[in-house]
Amino acid sequence: MKRMKLAFLFVLLVSFASTAQEVTGTVYDDQNVPLPGASVQVKGTTTGTITDFDGNYSINANQGDILVFSYVGFNTKEATVTGSKLDVTLQAGLELENVVVVGSRNANRTATDTPVPVDVLDVTELTQSTPQVTVTEILNYAAPSFTSNPQSISDGTDHIAPASLRGLGPDQVLVLINGKRRHKTGLVNVNGTFGRGSVGTDMTTIPSNSISRIEILRDGAAAQYGSDAIAGVINIVLKKNVNELQVDVNTGGNFTSEHGPSKKVDGEKVNLGLNYGLPIGKDGGFINFTGNFNYRGSTNRMQEWEGSIFNSYNSIERVAAEDNYDLSLLLDDDLTDIFQYASTAGIALNGNETKEELQGILSEDVTESELLARGLQRSDFNMQVGQSQVRGAQFFANLSIPLDENLELYGFGGLSFKNGKAAGFYRLPSESRAYSPAYMNGFLPEINSNIVDKSAAFGIRGMLGDWNVDFSNSYGKNKFTYFVTNSNNASLGNSTPFEADSGGFNYSENTTNFDMNRFFEDTMAGLNIAFGAEYRVENYAIVAGEEASYTQYNTLGKPHDPTDPNSIVPTDFFGNSRPGGIQVFPGFKPDNEVDAFRNTIAGYFDIETDITESILLSGAIRYENFSDFGGTLNYKLATRIKVTENFNLRGGGQTGFRAPSLHQIHYSSTSTLFVDGVPNEVGVFPNTSRVARLLGIEPLKEETSIGATAGFTARVPSANLKFTLDGYLINIDDRVILTGQFGDNGNAELANLFQQANATQAAFFANSVDTQTKGLDFVVDHKANISDNVSLTNTLAFTFSETSVEKVKIPKAIADAGLRDTYFDPTSRIYLESAVPTTKGNLSHNIKVGDKWNFFLRNGYFGEVREATNEDDPTIDYTFGAKVITDLSVGYNISNNTRFTLGANNLLDVYPDKNDPAFRSDGRFIYSRRSVQFGTNGRYVFGRLTFKIK
Repeated sequence: MKRMKLAFLFVLLVSFASTAQEVTGTVYDDQNVPLPGASVQVKGTTTGTITDFDGNYSINANQGDILVFSYVGFNTKEATVTGSKLDVTLQAGLELENVVVVGSRNANRTATDTPVPVDVLDVTELTQSTPQVTVTEILNYAAPSFTSNPQSISDGTDHIAPASLRGLGPDQVLVLINGKRRHKTGLVNVNGTFGRGSVGTDMTTIPSNSISRIEILRDGAAAQYGSDAIAGVINIVLKKNVNELQVDVNTGGNFTSEHGPSKKVDGEKVNLGLNYGLPIGKDGGFINFTGNFNYRGSTNRMQEWEGSIFNSYNSIERVAAEDNYDLSLLLDDDLTDIFQYASTAGIALNGNETKEELQGILSEDVTESELLARGLQRSDFNMQVGQSQVRGAQFFANLSIPLDENLELYGFGGLSFKNGKAAGFYRLPSESRAYSPAYMNGFLPEINSNIVDKSAAFGIRGMLGDWNVDFSNSYGKNKFTYFVTNSNNASLGNSTPFEADSGGFNYSENTTNFDMNRFFEDTMAGLNIAFGAEYRVENYAIVAGEEASYTQYNTLGKPHDPTDPNSIVPTDFFGNSRPGGIQVFPGFKPDNEVDAFRNTIAGYFDIETDITESILLSGAIRYENFSDFGGTLNYKLATRIKVTENFNLRGGGQTGFRAPSLHQIHYSSTSTLFVDGVPNEVGVFPNTSRVARLLGIEPLKEETSIGATAGFTARVPSANLKFTLDGYLINIDDRVILTGQFGDNGNAELANLFQQANATQAAFFANSVDTQTKGLDFVVDHKANISDNVSLTNTLAFTFSETSVEKVKIPKAIADAGLRDTYFDPTSRIYLESAVPTTKGNLSHNIKVGDKWNFFLRNGYFGEVREATNEDDPTIDYTFGAKVITDLSVGYNISNNTRFTLGANNLLDVYPDKNDPAFRSDGRFIYSRRSVQFGTNGRYVFGRLTFKIK
């Protein structure tokens, strides 16, 4: 009897254990936002459900059953039932995953269904797994079609690296935040780098820990979004997290074999980021805040200055200084002190030499002996050839307030401060531009940038009948000013300042948008119609520096007036005039100041229809009118044909344009030279100037483009594989360039024109070049569950592009003077064609082991580049070969809310090929400073700690 009772009790317990129970929970995305419509299924059965509008679900399942959670664009997750409550968080797929994207005004469209190529980068995951921290660093390594590298010895460009898409200019890609136009920087790149003459958007002002994902539309889209979208569009989507504080602490440095002599570890980075969100109301409202502090140390890859440093006159200065003698007195016409100290310096003189004779004698190079006497080394006269130092802080916010079921008030914006410090060429003590009584050993002048970036956007969107309506206004301003330190104005002699405010620029945009769209579900297989209007006001200003930053003074300490015979420019001992202005970056003059405005108004119509379940057609047309150069009409047509459930053909064609920036129209940086008492201007003149018209330079107009793409997308569900292949062709006419600086070259006609303009040397922004860009983008995505605890994601992405200059348009008078190769020189051609890699790709692997370990490995391929130079010597190798850069990181989840990651960028410490001796510049540039493949920082080792408080 007792045994029967025990058997009965056992059967009863088994029956209870096998009886299905109701399991409830909520499915969240990786921003802690509920996911409506997510699939929940009991593994191995047909039992399933989907989450409601608030992400909640209810399903019958047994203890020990495995629930499979999935959602489009997110990694599938499995979880074991251990109770009646089970919440899960789905992670967006790493890197080029196909989720909701820019490029279509149909809110239901996903990347694999779009008629044009789109990449979607999960920045939340990338900032956790990869070595890169800033937006441009992340894109440079994760998206092959994107290129951006730090520049060196390039003034302001040292602090804002030019960025491009498909090898086109930095100003031919449009940047959006949450679908709204982002303003450009105040800086125009006028130095010898890729992107010379262009104006881009500084994406480093946006903290990466404020970003959920980045969408890259790799196709022209001017008909949809307006000016600048010739190469494509980058849309940055901000986070919406609530009820969670995330803290990210990053630190690292360059541990490299090629470090400079002064530091074995340089380029130190420290980044502290905080992200916190609060819910607003009970209907999905939120406000998300991001704060970020970052520091990036400078790097230097120069090893040793190989040229001349000291002459015999510097030896006399040394012994005179040891005697506490006023070195400025050595410069007068009384030679007694020269003869006195020459003997002590070991210089044999008879005491009867004239100053002219002494100038020849004392110009002798005595570098080696003088280094020994001063206890110095050649490396003490090194420049800083590498990335600049940057210290910055950013604050960003993203806001949504539901006012009722169909009405939402939203906003976002930020404030960014960035202080950069770079250096110029070392001013040697033997040079007239270095006032040696103030700097006995010369000096390395420093260019300090102060960059303040402000932005704010607010809008309201909702339903008007069956139409979605969005009305918004966004404002952005970028201020870029220069402050020079550790320098001199040599013409002021003993009164020279060591620092000066050199002025700068600021640029702002205010954009108002009104957009409407509606999806007609029952028309054909779906029809989406959108239309809208835009009004934008732009402002560009140049602000002058302080007087000492740009003025040449006379011996009386007053601004030099060449028309006054009593105004004499100071000279060094050898009779060389002391240059005016603060060394390294002479300030902008009051004559350069400008405060220019323009406005533009635009309207567009956009239609996208699924004619059948298999055929999609889309089209857009946009008219835009600018107050300074007129109007332009552009269109776009695209299609996608679903050949099978897993294979699509897609393609499109479009026209596009880029309006010349206000910077390019109004920028000027000129100085005055007096020829026979007549003032003559030299430098970069505004395109609007009388000089430009006299020399045949036409007013700037828009660049125009015609482009086409064609390709396919394919999926192999059984192998979890996705393929995309897209070819493209972009023809651009009237590209704006910054010409070379040219004179009359002895041509009588051109000399007459220069004389009429009171100018002797000039450079301009001009519509002068037609180019063709063609290429191929290839992406393969693979995901696999190796076991119940191990998942693997692989991505192979490559871009192959080629840009060629098809036509150069040169004003007749300039061409007739034989100045064709000065107006648009070979260096400028190389900047357009081959100064950045035309072949670029990466192969990345991400392995997750259980809930604890994450392993990330990526090999990035950077194709060959060509040295940007005017030289054409068949004995010199101008190309720098392709390289592979390896990134590796290992992450460990200490707890559910704490993660530690250790890794390296450029693990194998790879460098570009070294410069040919012809371009080393006496040891300054071991590696090219003009054609940058991936930088010259070498191996970067980092550690990252992330923790969350919920």
